[in-house]
Amino acid sequence: MVIFKSKQMPIDLPTTLTDWDWLFDSPYSPLSKYPPSELAGFQNAITKERVNWQEVKEYSTYISTALVKRYGLKEGETVALFSQNTVWYPVAMFAGLRVGAKISGASPAYNVEEMTFALKTADAKFLMTTPGSMDVAAASAKAAGLPQSNVFLLEGELPGYTTVAELIQIGKGYGPGGQAPVFKLSPGKKNGDVCGFLSFSSGTTGLPKAVMISHQNVIAQCLQIQQLTPSNQKKIMAVLPLFHITGLVHQMHLPILLNAEVVMLPQFTMEKMLDIIVEYQLGELLLVPPILIRLVRDPIVDQYDLRHVTRFSSGAAPLSEEIIQQLKTKFPNTGFKQGYGMTESCSCITAHPPDKFDYKYAHSGGAIVASTEVKIIQEDGTEADVGGVGEVLARGPQIVMGYLNNEKATRDTFDEEGWLHTGDQGAIDDEGMIHITDRIKELIKVKGIGVAPAELEDLLLGHEKVEDVAVMGIQDDYSGELPKAYVVLKPGVNVDSVVGKELIEFVKEKKVRYKWIKEIEFTDEIPKSGSGKILRRVLRDKERSGKERGVVVKDEQRAKL
Repeated sequence: MVIFKSKQMPIDLPTTLTDWDWLFDSPYSPLSKYPPSELAGFQNAITKERVNWQEVKEYSTYISTALVKRYGLKEGETVALFSQNTVWYPVAMFAGLRVGAKISGASPAYNVEEMTFALKTADAKFLMTTPGSMDVAAASAKAAGLPQSNVFLLEGELPGYTTVAELIQIGKGYGPGGQAPVFKLSPGKKNGDVCGFLSFSSGTTGLPKAVMISHQNVIAQCLQIQQLTPSNQKKIMAVLPLFHITGLVHQMHLPILLNAEVVMLPQFTMEKMLDIIVEYQLGELLLVPPILIRLVRDPIVDQYDLRHVTRFSSGAAPLSEEIIQQLKTKFPNTGFKQGYGMTESCSCITAHPPDKFDYKYAHSGGAIVASTEVKIIQEDGTEADVGGVGEVLARGPQIVMGYLNNEKATRDTFDEEGWLHTGDQGAIDDEGMIHITDRIKELIKVKGIGVAPAELEDLLLGHEKVEDVAVMGIQDDYSGELPKAYVVLKPGVNVDSVVGKELIEFVKEKKVRYKWIKEIEFTDEIPKSGSGKILRRVLRDKERSGKERGVVVKDEQRAKL
């Protein structure tokens, strides 16, 4: 058997500690290593509101006590977080974890339909949000059967809703001896057996599914990435959304382990981000390809002195060789690193080690992280050796538990030997670096966020003028990929730009912005296999050839996003 193993030292993984115990009550915790005056924390880069790790522990304790004793939160129930980046997001997250709840993050850009689906799928009993998201949150909670009393505000105030600040006071009122007990693992259970988080992913195919992430998964990934993190990494900018797996691990957990200050940007604008980079003299920037593209192309960047930046860190989606070279030219004294993984691997399967931070390795996805194995399965089913191309399979302590209440999808993605079938095609070179060459799976990556073709196909098939449809991703310089729909109209419906624009607007009304269709191409037939499966590879080949195009209608607004 050809199994590629990590060259890093195996991690010392605690198996009897919960996420909470590990970060706040164990020898790993910064609370046991640093005096209060030296503790880093989460801070809002705009308002300067800040909570250090000791305060995170204290406030989370009070909130969890209020939720348990006043509102009836039970072990194993789900608390949903629906919010932009705020220092109270991780506080609320750890509050739920402290008493054995599952935490489900959702994109603050979701509309009512999408948020209702997320609440129902995760079987959420509580919802925490911010004033700006309350319209959607309230309607979704009602549709999912959550009482208004179980919807809370992370920050700000609105009539009829309890705030996190009020929960803290309620919990504090029970006194030091009256706090809810900390959740502990049952005898015989390990932290890999207990789900701590539900993150939504489309996996390798199909509609969004709730990925079950165990306490072990997050702990393992943090220890794996800690090995590769320079000791002087003491400031981390949290510009990526906290609900994303990158936010969960690299912006809310790993910084505590590293005792690194987290500077949060609640809402992204290029100007605000650049202001923060300069104000806090940030050395390493954890970004996604769309932002890196703007760094090399947006004229506003030239107004800032970024000579203190030492390294760019990228993830969530591939970065083109063109942009890599432009970064190197524009910021000649910097290094570059990135990771390859997915929600199902709790972030990274591979990542650049410090000796590979040079731009000459930038086109790779890094080396296998500690305690992790990778196999490359070729089309004929055999295992590839160095340089051989095939589907990437990964196994390690960060590989998640599976999909909530979806046994079929779990069996299709995670095999009996513990291997995650990524749906990505790649190869390992002679230096142990991974190169992702293509995506076998159907998922469309828009700014690093997965969009399931099936979700948009189901929507469009519900339109009265659509007979058949296939959705796939097409390349976009800014977003990486954007959805394109091939549409067969019902008999008697004329093919014209009016219908195309009608369908584009139909999707806009029903779906969050990153799922909007960039263009529609009308066709006479959707290529399918004998079993009825859409042959997307045929459509991809057709798209790349540029030949035999039918009537194409583009969303000019989408093209500018």
